Amino acid sequence: MKADQKRAQAKVEYNAFLAGCPSRQLLDRISNKWVVLILCALGGDSSPGQSGAAHADAPKAMRYSEIARLLAGVSQKMLTQTLRSLERDGLLTRTVTPTVPVTVSYELTDLGLSLHHMTRGLRNWAQTHMTEVLANRENHDARTP
Repeated sequence: MKADQKRAQAKVEYNAFLAGCPSRQLLDRISNKWVVLILCALGGDSSPGQSGAAHADAPKAMRYSEIARLLAGVSQKMLTQTLRSLERDGLLTRTVTPTVPVTVSYELTDLGLSLHHMTRGLRNWAQTHMTEVLANRENHDARTP
């Protein structure tokens, strides 16, 4: 069996409901809040007050320090680990420019951009429905002893 045939067969066999399926690891990675926010930032969704895809800027390369400033609360270690894992998965590229000091920038790949389109919707949903969710939590907690 040729390599492309093996890949095609494996693709059909991926089933995240099975414990040993590697797609579970990928789901774990891409459902992380920092991954979602990094993809949204690099996808151009980082301007304040944006809530819809129609208002998003074009995807852009960003320096590490820009991403760190934008993602309030992320530690340096977590940001570095997350960027490395996204690079390993082929979702973004890391470009080093030999300047003084060295400039490192990150940019979405085509694969990362395709995922970004979904994470943008997830982020928008969370921001749009947060008031309703908070009210539901409050109502639930008031009924629960």
